[in-house]
Amino acid sequence: MLKIIRQSLALIVFICFIALIADYTGTLHAYLGWMARMQLVPALLAMNVAVVLLLILLTLLMGRIYCSVICPLGIMQDIISHFHIRLRKNRFTYSPAHPILRISFLILFVALLVIGLTSWAALLAPYSIFTRITTTLVQPLVQMGGNMLAWWSERANNYMFYSVEVWMKSLTAVLISATMLIILIILAWRGGRTYCNTLCPVGTLLGYISRFSLFKIRINENKCVKCGLCALNCKASCIDLSSGKIDYSRCVTCGNCLDICHTDAISFSPRTSQDKSEPDAGKRAFLTGVLMMAGGSLWAKDREKRDGKYVFIPPRNASPRDLPVLPPGAASLRHFQQHCTACLLCVSQCPNNVLRPSTRLDRLLQPEMSFDKGFCRPECTNCSDVCPTGAIRPMTRQDKSSLQKGHAVWRQDMCLVISQGIPCGNCATHCPTGAIEMTPLKSHAQSGKRIPRVPIVNEERCIGCGACEYVCPSRPDAAIYVEGHEDQRFI
Repeated sequence: MLKIIRQSLALIVFICFIALIADYTGTLHAYLGWMARMQLVPALLAMNVAVVLLLILLTLLMGRIYCSVICPLGIMQDIISHFHIRLRKNRFTYSPAHPILRISFLILFVALLVIGLTSWAALLAPYSIFTRITTTLVQPLVQMGGNMLAWWSERANNYMFYSVEVWMKSLTAVLISATMLIILIILAWRGGRTYCNTLCPVGTLLGYISRFSLFKIRINENKCVKCGLCALNCKASCIDLSSGKIDYSRCVTCGNCLDICHTDAISFSPRTSQDKSEPDAGKRAFLTGVLMMAGGSLWAKDREKRDGKYVFIPPRNASPRDLPVLPPGAASLRHFQQHCTACLLCVSQCPNNVLRPSTRLDRLLQPEMSFDKGFCRPECTNCSDVCPTGAIRPMTRQDKSSLQKGHAVWRQDMCLVISQGIPCGNCATHCPTGAIEMTPLKSHAQSGKRIPRVPIVNEERCIGCGACEYVCPSRPDAAIYVEGHEDQRFI
């Protein structure tokens, strides 16, 4: 019964997570957004004490049930392993634990958080790995399916659906996600929970906590006939039948052993007076130290653009920003780097295709703004609504419209008014705050000819939305671009 309940809940959670992340309309977040905040690493970074305590209490009660039911990456590995089991039954065997390797990865993860390299620490975090895979590899497939549905419905005179542009937001993110997916498939196909019980810092931390859990998988030696079926079906490879012991730091409470045992020798039951095998003092001290360190870290081919499919519009070069334009609500560059896990959930939910993963090593895969596909609309708060870690702080639409993320910079040599004598004014026309005004060029005041009008930027009124950069017709470089601010402020 435990296995059936666990599998049913896990399947529901997995489907909901796929739907939440792959949904490019933003519709499902109002109903499923809370699931992202139930993940351990985002909850720690967001200082969500209630969620962290809930997950710890759940682990102390039922062991590593989080890894089997709540963590989407763990569920994905179970699904991969399930298909192999159908081809080859009784394929697992007991394997010794690798405590040094597990502790090393956990210490590395905590150290990266402490020194502020959260984007690199996120390369090991299970939730971030899953969301990156879904955002970069699954969501484009969903978008293409939606476009096919829109095409079919349009020919049936039904305009309920609409098509969207499918494009690659970051080649680096795609390559990293694809590589990680391949590694996970190989590990899960060959060894079940190899990643969870070797590399995953969350699994290691919860594994040590689960040693104190009330309910555990227990073997009754009086009923056990040493048939070995439990060990052959344990996807965590943690049942040592020769000694009759279970490595509870690796057990994910999947229930496979309960389901396969024919003698009822295995039970999921609370600790008894005869069973009090507690971790030694050294392990207790290590666990306490890791928790303290973790608490300290919390403080401390793209398609061508065409006009009517007839006029080719050449691509634009990247703007020469000294500082990135951070998502609205990031507060500061330091705060964002320390709290963002590069899960890319905000990227997947951005309706204007403004956010994309960074390729800089100091903030690898953390989102930043680019305005070649659209601009940041003042009334949109999707990214702050979906962020589970507090890296992008929640805000109202009124706050968003007055938040300065950067300021526009005009490059005179690139402007068509100066270089080609073409009247323009697109930047001033589309500026939502009126921060750009077209004024006569002083150097032509005495020439007797028609005085060209050029943009003048009022930096105090500019909110850095990027509308001016997006609509600028200058190619290959935009004549006006947004320079990011290290600290965001309200104006």
